[in-house]
Amino acid sequence: MPRASRVSVTAAYAAQALGYAVLVTSLPALKERQQVDDMTISLILLGVSVAAALGSVLADVVSVRWGSRAALATGLIIEAALLPVVAFETPFAVFVGALAVYGVGLGCVDAASAMQGVLVQRSYGRSLMGGFFAGYTAAAIAGALLVSGVAASAVGAGVAITVAAVVILAVGLVGTRLFARDVPVDEALPKAERSKLPRAGIWAFGIVILAVFVVDSAVSTWSTVYLQDNLRALAWVAPLGYAVYQACILVTRLATDRLLPLVGRMRLVLIATLVSVVGCLLVALLPFAAAAVVGFGLAGVAVGVLVPVTFGAAGELDPAHSDQVIARVNIFNYAGVIVGAVLVGVLAGGPSLGLGFLIPAVVLLAVLFVLRWFRAPRSAGDAAAPSAASTA
Repeated sequence: MPRASRVSVTAAYAAQALGYAVLVTSLPALKERQQVDDMTISLILLGVSVAAALGSVLADVVSVRWGSRAALATGLIIEAALLPVVAFETPFAVFVGALAVYGVGLGCVDAASAMQGVLVQRSYGRSLMGGFFAGYTAAAIAGALLVSGVAASAVGAGVAITVAAVVILAVGLVGTRLFARDVPVDEALPKAERSKLPRAGIWAFGIVILAVFVVDSAVSTWSTVYLQDNLRALAWVAPLGYAVYQACILVTRLATDRLLPLVGRMRLVLIATLVSVVGCLLVALLPFAAAAVVGFGLAGVAVGVLVPVTFGAAGELDPAHSDQVIARVNIFNYAGVIVGAVLVGVLAGGPSLGLGFLIPAVVLLAVLFVLRWFRAPRSAGDAAAPSAASTA
């Protein structure tokens, strides 16, 4: 049932985003409840990113043995089990441990949802990854609005996180029957061929994912701080940089699947990369609130386009090993998160936070050196989608 699989995989993307958005937007309340400072929360989030990288490895192991459907359901159930522990008052050690295990589930779902997305896309014979990631972005916005809606309640954060956990659990349980069925590598390939992976392609696409998440981490972590503290923007203006950034991501993800056959995959990646480089340069070089808001929006174009396109292309590198390839490419996600938040933050305490946005601009330029990997397969039979042959 391709349609049921498509809907359930979209729901998995949305559930993942809902849970994470609710968690991070509840951090001020959680910080106050645990009576810790900003540095402690930053270190905890760094630990979650490291745990998420381990979760991507877990998704690889589970998918090889039992398939990506099992990996996705496993990750969702881990998240759903741990979020309620975070939701209400617990000892600090339990709080940290729960977030670490949640991070493992987070990384497992990140990798396995991309595996499933590529599988469903292959069954449809056309690009669908942009739609899956658009569902993710829309649900992240909904998660932030949910937290905003319950903020007046004394137990608001706990309620919002619990609601997200229930949604994630429901998707995980239903998805065990509806996610796309694939043949595990252990069953599909002889033992001698299971470890033969396209390592050069993994590194090429990994560099793209790293670059994109350097941008995402830099904007998500520092855009509001930069507008408010450095540019002295009005209180209601400061959050607009992040809001416009997320809006551009959503719009470009909704458009990506339609643009691919019209523009071509390699050309679309090139355009999106250059637009976002310009956006980062606007932020870094023009110290005005209006320029920064526009720049943050343009920076979102690469994030919106490159993430779904890169995972889709990675799934085509070697269809027999697509789950393993995607799990490895996904690990670069968390390296980018750490680099973007930390390096830009270093400049925030030094010369200028604005100049820190030159870092994502420079890192994005690395995409141009691996652009050739986005060429379509030589024959439609080698592609994840028949229409991909027309996108070069």
